[in-house]
Amino acid sequence: MLGKIFALFGLIVLSNGMVSYDNYKVYSVVPSNEVQVQRLTDLMKEGYEFWSEVLVVGQDTRIMVSPEQEKDFVEYSKSIGMEALLKIANVQELIDAQMAPSTIDRSTSLGSFHWDGYHNLSVIHAWLDELPGMYPGIVTPVVIGTSIEGRQIKGVVIDFKAGERGANPLTAMIEGGIHAREWISPATVTWIIKEFLSSNDSDVRYLAETFVWHIFPVTNPDGYEYTFRSNRMWRKNRNPANYIVCDNGDTDIGNGIDLNRNFDFLWMTTGASDNPCSTTYAGPVPSSELEAQSIINYVLGLKQTGNVIYYFAFHSYSQMILIPYSHASGLQVLEASNYADMYEIAIRGAEKLEAVHGTHYQVGTSAEILYEVSGSSFDWVKGVADIPIVYLFELRDVGQFGFLLPKEQIIPNSQEIVACLVEMDKATRDLKYYYSGSTSLVASFTSLLITALLLVVMK
Repeated sequence: MLGKIFALFGLIVLSNGMVSYDNYKVYSVVPSNEVQVQRLTDLMKEGYEFWSEVLVVGQDTRIMVSPEQEKDFVEYSKSIGMEALLKIANVQELIDAQMAPSTIDRSTSLGSFHWDGYHNLSVIHAWLDELPGMYPGIVTPVVIGTSIEGRQIKGVVIDFKAGERGANPLTAMIEGGIHAREWISPATVTWIIKEFLSSNDSDVRYLAETFVWHIFPVTNPDGYEYTFRSNRMWRKNRNPANYIVCDNGDTDIGNGIDLNRNFDFLWMTTGASDNPCSTTYAGPVPSSELEAQSIINYVLGLKQTGNVIYYFAFHSYSQMILIPYSHASGLQVLEASNYADMYEIAIRGAEKLEAVHGTHYQVGTSAEILYEVSGSSFDWVKGVADIPIVYLFELRDVGQFGFLLPKEQIIPNSQEIVACLVEMDKATRDLKYYYSGSTSLVASFTSLLITALLLVVMK
């Protein structure tokens, strides 16, 4: 068995306090049977960083290895019958490219903010604070809670018809940055804010002005900040309450909870871990984390004040539009009563998205096209809060760069997502009953019939 190389060599900390991933590589392997899945699972205990959260037969698995681990890893993969294919030759080079100063194209800026590079938490929050002054009476700042380290979970409310909507306004919410290292998520969400406020496109204007939008670019502020000042590849929040020293000698990974496994919907039933050393550690109890509690309380509050139609969560990577529920496949998808509606809406959105830059997205539940998950925010929003149209977007790419998407792709990625959202809303409007708020009976019955027919066809 491989030795605990990670514990002996460790990660190098640069003079600026950042962990260095110089000459770290990312390999792809595809397990063909359960024995190989178990052998890969064993590697997790040896200090290997898995970019793929759950191991599944036939699923492409990305593994980051240190220079000291590389030879043993390649030989081990070969010994268990898997070919390790090199995908990223030097992780640090991609990190450096993401953090390098940008040449700013002011034609795509809004106020002090631009999308020619990635921004840390303070820059994002400063821009959110700037927007109410730029759009008085339209943009309202909102803080839904604070993190364990005292950072605000900050967003904006965009309402072009404030005071004119009546007692049950059409409402939508967008969540970004719940996983710290997925930088393209906050970048995309801030672009959506920009487009809603400044686009002259009539379809974007309709979408922006029809709803009261509640938008939160970074819902894991501690983790996100940590990726800028310490460890670019950090995923969880920074709660130390359940800290343990991990078997591989890593003195940091035992901190934090995976917020997208912490919500109280089928918590810890599948695709989550009870081990604090895991990147998918779900926490000690459901909804234990301040960040998860903040989202839960805010969504439930929105339900009391409006007709909440949409909830969109943005992640990376894989180029997928995921439909609730993440544990469901086959006939289980019927657990979401309007699954067929959500599927049709997502298919139309994915087709429009692909038409922009040729980027292909898959559509389905996570269990069908990715892996099983429980305790995610968007599943809770659908299953407990009962919001009708709910999706999780896995943004660019499919693994060439993974979590380290070049900053040159921020704008094209964001352009195609806005086109997707516009088309999704057109598809929702075509169904008529969601806008009226009468979805409970008509939509459920219609969607069940369509879903049954869809499943028959798929067989």
